[in-house]
Amino acid sequence: MSDENRELGVELGDLEDELESQEYPVSQDDLLDEYGDERIGMGEETMTLEELIGPLNEDEYRDYGEIEQAIMNMVSDEAIGRKNYSDRTPPAAGEDRQNEGAPDQEGQREQESF
Repeated sequence: MSDENRELGVELGDLEDELESQEYPVSQDDLLDEYGDERIGMGEETMTLEELIGPLNEDEYRDYGEIEQAIMNMVSDEAIGRKNYSDRTPPAAGEDRQNEGAPDQEGQREQESF
């Protein structure tokens, strides 16, 4: 699987190119009739496009960006990779940043989800 069609742990493969070249706007029904059985990789699991965005019951999608956002909103935690991992640079001088790591690690405090 190439990194070219992978974003935020989600592997669209050839489906990305097909959705980008789709004529918009397109109804969700037409979209799922055409591409509903296409598999989307998320970490070690896969789901069909219909399994992911079918429950949203959208009337239509105006562009590829709306479909991509719908997919990203519906993927499971499996797609995000290692939790609490950051490859950000160390804090700048004077910056007060919480230590990063697993919540159960020594020195970690509970983080609130938003």
